[in-house]
Amino acid sequence: MNKTGGSCRFEGAAKYVLDDELAKIVNVSMALEMPLLLKGEPGTGKTMLAHAIAESLAMPLIVLNVKSSMKLLDALYQYDTLTRLNDSRFGDSKRDVSNIEAYIRMGKIGQSFVSDCRTVLLIDEIDKADTDFQDDMLDVLDQMQFDIIEIDKTIKAKHRPVIVITSNAKKDLSDPFLGRCNFHHIAFPDAEMMRMILAVHFPDLSEDLARAALDAFYRLREFRGIEKKPATRELINWIRALRADPDFRPARLKNGEFPYLGVLFKKSLDLNLALQQLGRVRR
Repeated sequence: MNKTGGSCRFEGAAKYVLDDELAKIVNVSMALEMPLLLKGEPGTGKTMLAHAIAESLAMPLIVLNVKSSMKLLDALYQYDTLTRLNDSRFGDSKRDVSNIEAYIRMGKIGQSFVSDCRTVLLIDEIDKADTDFQDDMLDVLDQMQFDIIEIDKTIKAKHRPVIVITSNAKKDLSDPFLGRCNFHHIAFPDAEMMRMILAVHFPDLSEDLARAALDAFYRLREFRGIEKKPATRELINWIRALRADPDFRPARLKNGEFPYLGVLFKKSLDLNLALQQLGRVRR
């Protein structure tokens, strides 16, 4: 972490390989106090970037995993009417049932507002939500406040969180939403960048295995018809599997033998397609 004049600068984290352009957009977004919207295919490190920012700047990380059925209110707060009803019926609770505030639970956005210290707020897979959720959420994040109607109280953020929003680009986001965020597309790492990522996770990885595994990995990603291409996480786990096998030799990869394909391909159809295309190659 680098602090200058009371400000924080993100310069990467121990397990996150960062390129200069991404570092710049993170720091500009924090300076402008704007949400950072990250797009890219699964496995490009969008979610892990928020973890890296929190680690680097020593801030708590709060994660809102967006669901298609989610309402904005769920992300702000919940009024636990059921518990209050049970307390009023049985009378064995230490809570005062006449105090509605005792039954208010903060959602993830609410937690980031009431935190006593600045947090990193990750809003993951925003493209799953409908347009109203997206636009209303940004209204709240712009104003840094929301109302709890049950107790006629306004919650104002104690500290403006660092906001990271991810999208897998499965659904278009509204123009107003896009206009209120800084945007960065994280491309899938090329072989050179991926080698740097592997070096972070496997400092003692032999060059022979690294090159053979990377060549095989990028070849497998190009197979036709694959719905969920293997990503960085799958590559790391695949190398772990290869290294755990005492009989494995990198020459097998160079010869077109790819063991443990189930580590790379998580869908049966993708695995079958890969096996079929490998069979065609071998013939």
